[in-house]
Amino acid sequence: MTQLLIAVLIVLTGSALCSSTEAALFSVPLVRVRQLGETRKPAALALLKIRQKMSRPIATIVILNNIANIVGSIVVGDIATQVLGSQWLGLVSGLLTFLVIIFAEIIPKTLGERYAEWIGLLVARPVLLLTRIFTPLVWCIEKLIAPITRGRRYPVTNEAEIRLLAHIGSQEGIINKRESDMIQRVFRLNDLTADDIMTPRVNLTYLHGDRTLGEARSAILTSQHSRIIVIGNSIDNIQGIVFKNELLAAMVEGKYDQPIVSFAHEPQFVPQSTHADRLLEVFQRTRRHLVVVLDEFGGTAGVVTLEDVLEVLTGEIVDETDTVIDLRHVVRRRRQRPE
Repeated sequence: MTQLLIAVLIVLTGSALCSSTEAALFSVPLVRVRQLGETRKPAALALLKIRQKMSRPIATIVILNNIANIVGSIVVGDIATQVLGSQWLGLVSGLLTFLVIIFAEIIPKTLGERYAEWIGLLVARPVLLLTRIFTPLVWCIEKLIAPITRGRRYPVTNEAEIRLLAHIGSQEGIINKRESDMIQRVFRLNDLTADDIMTPRVNLTYLHGDRTLGEARSAILTSQHSRIIVIGNSIDNIQGIVFKNELLAAMVEGKYDQPIVSFAHEPQFVPQSTHADRLLEVFQRTRRHLVVVLDEFGGTAGVVTLEDVLEVLTGEIVDETDTVIDLRHVVRRRRQRPE
């Protein structure tokens, strides 16, 4: 009888170890495993190697689990026949099946999922060793099932999942709402274009390039903008961008007879279809804080500033000189107004 109990215990223990290991390896998020891998600890590196290519380690675990269940059941049945007689074989088999379901499947897999990281790090190196030992057998199985399992590999995650995780993290208090909102807005950078966030041409402040500093003195002093576009004979003829502080410094020096265009810096142009994340790269590369947006015909559609792009991430930025919070909203309302 003792021999029978020991055999049952060995079967349950072997199957439970395989079940909990399988559940743990599948439950540890790949992102977390990569984070652990940065510590360069052997167990973490082994776990990362397994998670990056799960097929062979999992196949090894499944093989061991089936060996424990099938071979173990045969051995237990044989011992039960010898000890109790063949009339008790059906009862022993049914009882063993029940014990396997509870103590070798449900409970171990639940624990494996709950303590996935700890168990994963604990078993990673032994699993890699067993995988090397079973490589010939696993290789044969892979070749056998390749026609069925071959297909497209899907990415680990996607934008929708990351946005959902940020929302769930905010609800559960893992991150605060401001951080969640910022993550959501980051994805909007690729959804919005220059046409969506620009200040349209009807609301642009500009100076005529052929006018002198003295002639434009009033317009410069009353302008609320630190950067002003300079135009030629029309707003579609952009000659450059002037900095208000440079114009004020020239006034102090008495250079009132110089034309505005002489203070202009070379403008940067982008098409309306440029995405906001690309605009941010343009600002970083050119070290400019304002770009001119061109429409499909090459005319001036509006301007976009670095502040406009940052507002996609932070929300509306208003300083003490702003009299209209959102010029784009004002223009949209004018367009919708019936004639």
